[in-house]
Amino acid sequence: MNTDLVLANAQIILVDEVVRGSVVVHDGVITDISGGTSVPPGATDCQGAYLAPGLIELHTDNLERHMQPRPKVDWPHRPAIVAHDRELAGAGITTVFDAIRVGSITSDQSKRRFAKYARQMADEILEMRAAGALKISHHIHLRAEVCSETLMEELDEFGPDDKVGIVSLMDHTPGQRQFRDLQKFEDYVCGKNGISRDNFDQYIAFLCELQDQYGARHETAAVAAAKRLGATLASHDDTTAQQVAHSHALGIQMAEFPTTFEAADACHAVGIANIMGAPNLVRGGSHSGNVAASDLAAHDRLDILSSDYVPAALLQGALLLAKTWNDLPRGLATVTRNAAHHVGLSDRGEIMRGKRADLVMFDVMETTPIIHAVWVCGNRVA
Repeated sequence: MNTDLVLANAQIILVDEVVRGSVVVHDGVITDISGGTSVPPGATDCQGAYLAPGLIELHTDNLERHMQPRPKVDWPHRPAIVAHDRELAGAGITTVFDAIRVGSITSDQSKRRFAKYARQMADEILEMRAAGALKISHHIHLRAEVCSETLMEELDEFGPDDKVGIVSLMDHTPGQRQFRDLQKFEDYVCGKNGISRDNFDQYIAFLCELQDQYGARHETAAVAAAKRLGATLASHDDTTAQQVAHSHALGIQMAEFPTTFEAADACHAVGIANIMGAPNLVRGGSHSGNVAASDLAAHDRLDILSSDYVPAALLQGALLLAKTWNDLPRGLATVTRNAAHHVGLSDRGEIMRGKRADLVMFDVMETTPIIHAVWVCGNRVA
């Protein structure tokens, strides 16, 4: 632990205001916050740069990108985890919930690349975390593919000692939710996974059969697993108010990437937090043709941002929200305090006495954040 770290002359982003001053850290914890521009001997002069809480990422596919940098190219897991960890640290992310798919298709591997990997991957992440090989704080997010063949047995491989933080219900069956447009589904799957377009209708039929056979009981099993593991339960790609009502009845607390304003509005009405992708915000719209994150933000229906598939988008997206709302603390809260609250991490997400000294120092060039330094528990990691 860093016994003494003083970050002085910074624009400190607090819960509801930005103040010029200093932050003092002792044994990895924030012990004092004071105003002014003075730089005591031995302190780090932030020279007026912003100082924000470390960013918290609840759903990212970035690890998968390092595991498979090209279609049909598998990379060794541990080097992939290290590369993923360092990339997130450089993006100002100090806490991540690594999204790992549970639920595989084993009957015919020609249908999909869904091979089993969750237990092995979780073991490797947890082992590297315990060994101190990772720069930032890693937690497990199980993406439960309800339309698979092995979900129940894979969920049974996880227990309380794994400290699973999130279980999300995934249903990627074409013709609904994220992939209402079958042509967009075909373009996405064939482009990403190199699947042939020949006889693609048979592949769609196969996935629909999986939903009919397994969907309902797998959903029940995933909800039970979340309760058993003490994890926050999330939905994925809610599209209609009816789907949100069903999510609410299951005990869903967060909605990842609702695809329509109708769904996001329904989530807001029942107290389910809406998570949207920062790339959607940065790009000005969804790559799948779904609702724009900016539209939800304009109507106060956006609670949390996720970097999804671009780690660097998280801070940039928060700054775009700050501009939309004319409120920097509120924009940053979507990637810090709000995220921490909804997964029960009460020790971080704010610059406050007694909180973890997870911090990111940055400037802004037009709309682009320029990150200068990142600390986790007072130790510099980037």
